[in-house]
Amino acid sequence: MRTPVRVMVVEDDEDLRVAVTAELGSAGLVVDGAESIAAADTAFAREHYDCVVFDRMLPDGDAITYVHQRRQSGWAVPVLFLTARDSLADRVAGFDHGGDDYLVKPFAVAEMTARVLALCRRAGSGRPSVLRHADLEVDCARREVRRAGVLLTLSDKEFAVLECLIARPGEAIARTDLIEHCWDTQTDPMSNVVDVVVKRLRKKLREPELIHTVRGRGYRLAAS
Repeated sequence: MRTPVRVMVVEDDEDLRVAVTAELGSAGLVVDGAESIAAADTAFAREHYDCVVFDRMLPDGDAITYVHQRRQSGWAVPVLFLTARDSLADRVAGFDHGGDDYLVKPFAVAEMTARVLALCRRAGSGRPSVLRHADLEVDCARREVRRAGVLLTLSDKEFAVLECLIARPGEAIARTDLIEHCWDTQTDPMSNVVDVVVKRLRKKLREPELIHTVRGRGYRLAAS
């Protein structure tokens, strides 16, 4: 029997929480609600969730701080942030602190539902939690990377890009694809954010080089 897909909605605005919960429920998901980080944390201790929808500013703190701390301990549940904070710096902070998607209020509930369903599909794809290529090892559950057995320290964005590359080794992945999977949908596809992260990744991964540039197409992970 297939385990139902379960989602947590953490939102202190009761009307919005009820509306979001109802919409996700109508999409066939099992949905729980919480009004604070503390209440959500208690629920996480007793239940597994396939995705969590977090309002950023909650009565007991900014949710990105909580998510960042949980990510450091290996928490890998996909997270969608809902927030009225729409500056580029705020959106980048959401992703850098472990968010998988970011939706600015006011939003269309149908779009929010589509994003949650996409995150749930990604989480339940059946992909192994540890991905290996040459002497590189990426533990997706623990969010740890090792090269030749040496543990490396990566930012959340560096980890996300590397995870995309190692999931499709040898395949050229376009910058636009990397932006779609690792950044906000509002990120300019013509910006150089991918190139900046790849440059940092190459430096941290050291020689021999694993991330190769495919001219006119993007990047691929290949043996040296």
